[in-house]
Amino acid sequence: MLKKSLIILLLVVIVLAGLAWLTRVDILLGLVKFRSDREFVVAPNTAVPWEKGPQEAQSEAKQRLPNIILIVADDLGYNDISTFGGGVAGGRLQTPHIDQLAEQGAVFNQSYAGNATCAPSRAMIMTGRYPARTGFEFTPTPSGMGPMVSMVSAAMDNNGLPPGVFSDAGSEAAVSYEEQGLPAAEVTIAEVLRDKGYYTAHIGKWHLGRAAGSTPNAQGFDDSLLMASGLYLPEDDPNVVNAKLAFDPIDQFLWARLNYAASFNNGGDQRFEPGGYLTDYWTDESIAVIKANKNRPFFLYLAHWGTHTPLQATREDYEAVGDITPHRLRVYAAMVRALDRSVGRIMATLEQEGLAENTLVMFTSDNGGPGYLGLPDVNAPYRGWKLTNFEGGLRVPLFIKWPSRIVPNTDIDVPVAHIDIMPTLTAAAGAATPPGVDIDGLNLLPLATGEDAEKWPRTTLFWQSGYYRAVRHGDWKLQISERPKKSWLYNLAEDPTERHNLAATRIDKLNELQTLLDKHDASARAPLYPFVVEMPVAVDKTLVDYFESGDEYIYWPN
Repeated sequence: MLKKSLIILLLVVIVLAGLAWLTRVDILLGLVKFRSDREFVVAPNTAVPWEKGPQEAQSEAKQRLPNIILIVADDLGYNDISTFGGGVAGGRLQTPHIDQLAEQGAVFNQSYAGNATCAPSRAMIMTGRYPARTGFEFTPTPSGMGPMVSMVSAAMDNNGLPPGVFSDAGSEAAVSYEEQGLPAAEVTIAEVLRDKGYYTAHIGKWHLGRAAGSTPNAQGFDDSLLMASGLYLPEDDPNVVNAKLAFDPIDQFLWARLNYAASFNNGGDQRFEPGGYLTDYWTDESIAVIKANKNRPFFLYLAHWGTHTPLQATREDYEAVGDITPHRLRVYAAMVRALDRSVGRIMATLEQEGLAENTLVMFTSDNGGPGYLGLPDVNAPYRGWKLTNFEGGLRVPLFIKWPSRIVPNTDIDVPVAHIDIMPTLTAAAGAATPPGVDIDGLNLLPLATGEDAEKWPRTTLFWQSGYYRAVRHGDWKLQISERPKKSWLYNLAEDPTERHNLAATRIDKLNELQTLLDKHDASARAPLYPFVVEMPVAVDKTLVDYFESGDEYIYWPN
């Protein structure tokens, strides 16, 4: 009898211990949410006091300067837009407005993100410089995110993936999230255009620092309407449809950490509620900027949050895309629909205000679509995801429309990258390259306009995140990593989807590209701050799929 009682007691202890283990993550996430909800006071929505230009058109010289609009999507998969023959849910969702922008200008068929994650790409877009020069190598993450995501991953068994690694040494050496910014000494495209006489406005995501010297206002923007947190609408808004990803530790952290907030010209310290669904709100305010400044040259940097998680759509968009399954894919499709609508509304405003002919509009995404969405086709036909240097993580759309200079349906097959955006916009404005600043990117306008296109001088592009690096030289691409210690070598002309690793058979090419990487690395400055987490990412499976022995993976240091 005593033995039976002991067995029952032991079982009770085991069950209670198991429940405690399972619920400790919920408790910790609850504490994150409690702290986040009380970190800032979020005031009701207020009208944004954009600076207004003259009521009459300025001098002829100023009128000849093109207006410039740079639209950057977040985590948009290469197959999410229908320009390349795809579209979400097997093409059920088309993106007619983005497609039209592409058709009416230049399409770069081999365009690359600066990095396989967002912030370093955005730094390269702003500066035209590699992390090897700026030191801005890793994506700033909110305090506590690294260990919390690692803990949630461990509790979930990480779907069979190897465990993540959180670096205590890196954490101790790291500066705060707000201070992890692009150095004030870096010259941005906003500073160049402002000095040329442009009014400069930033709307949306920044992710390049919030401390003194690194905010949008400190980096060349006259006005900045900042995404101060990350919900598209309040979680309980009657017009929102949410899709939580129970299999994704990052998603769980974001739902706990983020709220619904914007700020204007103060780096995020004074917050107010946005005026509607975030993608539409940023578009409303972009239109306000265009109308208020139509009589002087302006530069608008619209940095959308869509389609980044957390997945939230308006009920109207959710109903409009139809009965797509699973639920998260339907919400995601609705988010892409909102992004496409944004592009259409901005282009329509330019037409209505008589500005379309002399406005350069550029569209891109910061990196490829992530595997942690559990949606297998976002980067089709390319292999890999955000956080990997496979083509799926790096291939992004890049379109330029400028009716007065670029003829419609211009297709360009030369490999280009985000480092080329800053020198391209500098050249479009007739501005000088900043003296004493080494720009790694090149002006794309000769390619887009057909002027001297055959003289394109560059053959090599680089990517880096800690020990995980890549180089493309001509048609050959090499990735190297320390975790796992491996090299991947592909001939992209013959194998654009990277299925046949030639590292063991083409030693000549492996050595040639390795030498280029070593030379690039030898001249690099140290990162501004260390990576704090090494995240395992399956190359060919989404996070909803179970990882099995033999499946390829990489560790992403950040």
